[in-house]
Amino acid sequence: MADILNLEKKLAEYKCDTNKAIRLKLVRFAEDLEDETTSFSPLYSHQVFGDEESVFGYKDLEIQLYYSTCSLTTFFNIKYSSKVIEKYDNVETDISCPGFKEYHERLQTFLIWFIETASFIDVDDDKWQFFLVFEKYLEDGSPRYATVGYMTVYNFYAYPDKMRPRIGQMLVLPPFQGEGHGARLLETVQRFYTADPSILDITAEEPSEDFVKLRDFVLAKLCEELHAFAPEKLKKGFSAEMIDEARRTWRINKHHSRRVYEILRLRVTNMSDPVQSSEYRLDVKRRLAVPFKKNKKEATRLSRLMPEDWLAQQAEMSVSQEQEYLEETYQSTVEQYRHILERLARV
Repeated sequence: MADILNLEKKLAEYKCDTNKAIRLKLVRFAEDLEDETTSFSPLYSHQVFGDEESVFGYKDLEIQLYYSTCSLTTFFNIKYSSKVIEKYDNVETDISCPGFKEYHERLQTFLIWFIETASFIDVDDDKWQFFLVFEKYLEDGSPRYATVGYMTVYNFYAYPDKMRPRIGQMLVLPPFQGEGHGARLLETVQRFYTADPSILDITAEEPSEDFVKLRDFVLAKLCEELHAFAPEKLKKGFSAEMIDEARRTWRINKHHSRRVYEILRLRVTNMSDPVQSSEYRLDVKRRLAVPFKKNKKEATRLSRLMPEDWLAQQAEMSVSQEQEYLEETYQSTVEQYRHILERLARV
């Protein structure tokens, strides 16, 4: 217990309050550069460093951001006394690896504590693949590998000669969460399967809301450099070229490439401009309205059996409900996209 407390105390020295670490300065004369009394701190830093307004990995961190008072030309510098050196490795394996079956039996016990609908998998099925993240550290000069997280993927057959991997489980252990391991793991898996020409696309089984956000970020990061997603093409709307290049390059299906398009188009849309804002809103809402169109087809079939006054009442309610749903869903969707774009800007 004492060793754990000492370790926690030591690690705490490398976590910094960014509101205190950032030193702003307006420079009039050369001697102001060395005058600490002219420095001041920001009130907020969450837009750059997240809600906790902190950064881990540096001891005695000082982020210097100086402006000349006239032209506001900037000088940027980072100082620290020491930093944490971390090494993480991603490993792909299957159940044939000696000792892995027993290791996985112990590893998957974490699922019941952190995933609400967790279930154990049949590891004897050779269609399962496993992707693991380890932290490499030294103990008495010898390398050790600490478990950080893992992902399971099942390789489904896709007619006539393709495979469609489906992500089954993904977990990053709590001590390592919030450090970007989930995004790196998902990107590793995406790149791993992209290299195989027999892969049609990559899906996920009953993805959680958090996983969808993570996937949106990773896929947008991968697609933002593709020619089909260039700013001038994003402004013209979702296209077959985007679907084709996203599928060929990253094995991304049409549904996911559409979300990537909406995220990246938001970045090149001036939402303060009424015309651009309206075009974007209508474009997104057209996709969101698709389920209502399907429901209306079913309602048309049912209408032959119902009285006219009931049908009129239902039609009025449906229009009102649809408009309310579309607006609420649109606003929440755009808010999610903004968070993803903020994260992309920090990469």
